[in-house]
Amino acid sequence: MFATFEEASRFVQEREIRMIDLKFTDLWGRWRHLTIPVARFTPALMEEGVGFDGSAVGIRSVKAGDMVLVPDLSTAFLDPFWETATLSFICTTLEADTKVIFDNDPRNVAMRAEEYMRRTGIADRSMWGPEFEFYVFDRVSYEYGVNRCGYRVESSEADWGSGTSGHGHVIPIHGGYHAIPPKDTLYNLRTEMALHLERMGIPVKYHHHEVGGPGQCEIETPRMGLVKAGDATMIVKYVTKMVALAHGLTVTFMPKPLYGEAGSGMHFHQHLFKEGRNLFYDPERYGFQSTTSLAYIGGLLSHGPALLALTNPSTNSYRRLVPGFEAPVNSFFSLGNRSAAVRIPRYATQPETARIEFRPPDATCNVYLALAAQLMAGLDGIKNQVDPTAAGFGPIDADVFSWSDEQRAGVKPLPTSLSAALHALAADHDFLLAGEVFAADLIERWIAAREEEDRAVRSRPHPYELKLYCDV
Repeated sequence: MFATFEEASRFVQEREIRMIDLKFTDLWGRWRHLTIPVARFTPALMEEGVGFDGSAVGIRSVKAGDMVLVPDLSTAFLDPFWETATLSFICTTLEADTKVIFDNDPRNVAMRAEEYMRRTGIADRSMWGPEFEFYVFDRVSYEYGVNRCGYRVESSEADWGSGTSGHGHVIPIHGGYHAIPPKDTLYNLRTEMALHLERMGIPVKYHHHEVGGPGQCEIETPRMGLVKAGDATMIVKYVTKMVALAHGLTVTFMPKPLYGEAGSGMHFHQHLFKEGRNLFYDPERYGFQSTTSLAYIGGLLSHGPALLALTNPSTNSYRRLVPGFEAPVNSFFSLGNRSAAVRIPRYATQPETARIEFRPPDATCNVYLALAAQLMAGLDGIKNQVDPTAAGFGPIDADVFSWSDEQRAGVKPLPTSLSAALHALAADHDFLLAGEVFAADLIERWIAAREEEDRAVRSRPHPYELKLYCDV
């Protein structure tokens, strides 16, 4: 939004801004913030920053937690959810004493990934298009104790309420894709979200009801640069949740909040450019994909098991990655096949649009780390000229779920649990360390924390286990 502090200062005065909100991402991918009065928005802020405890948000050890936030002026937007006029900035994280950029801040990792890409000479620009799938529920409640546990979700669109709805316009399981009013009751809500996003500098390609009957929605944005795509993702998650809350509703980006219903992914469309030319385009080859694109695909799929520890880092991620829900559970690429880990869109056939889509990720990821890791895996594939066909990754343009067990035996599976993905990352992360983009201690901290989450879930009795075993 702003190129200089003077521009920002002028805007603050003209719009009578009263508060400056400083937003940053913790290690796990959640936004945090602190707020300062407008009187503190001075040139000194850009030099000294505002101090905070990095150890409290996972990006620093307790013994050396002091860090500072400095606003990235280009990220400014008016926050529409505050009663007081507030200008928000996404921040760069610096060391408290030296004021140099802190290596392990997730957004800084994403910046380094793009810088590394340019240093390799392979490409000078990467473009990304995340797809945002989420559920809007009327109410969510949950509890866990020593002697009881459970959750309950309510949605006025769900067919489980057909007996009491009185209007009959409910959506059956898996019946929500592009549903139209009166079944789609959330179109005004999504439009309000889209209008807020556009005013905040995030263009919207379209929005619609998704497959999940009880309130699943999708908002898609045009493709943009890597860091910008990360920023946009954080803003989309913030806006959707805040708009829903204002209407007495709640939004979740959980990959699998409902049993037997469609899960929510965050597919990443991606391609590389150099001197304005799309490196993935070749009109003479399969799916209009160049040899560079195929090598990039080879890198993504070769490192796929390790990638999932960063792109699908929750236990709930693997409730979604099961056969039968268009979920990509196998490591292959294909033209148009939505069960493939890498899909080549059939409609992306022009020099500027030819691209690939990595389908496993979901929104429990830290988007900056997920973007950086995908880019690093793809670049590694290009550097090593990985042929995905020779490596056994396809293409497979068939419904693998209809195959016999013998046919499917040749298809390489992706991890089916968080534990398996974390083990894969522990064994395969050198590609992330190239160019000092990721630090080894960041990966170690990530694995240790996610392993603890996995243990915490595995050690607790599940309600369904009582149904299965209580009478043993």
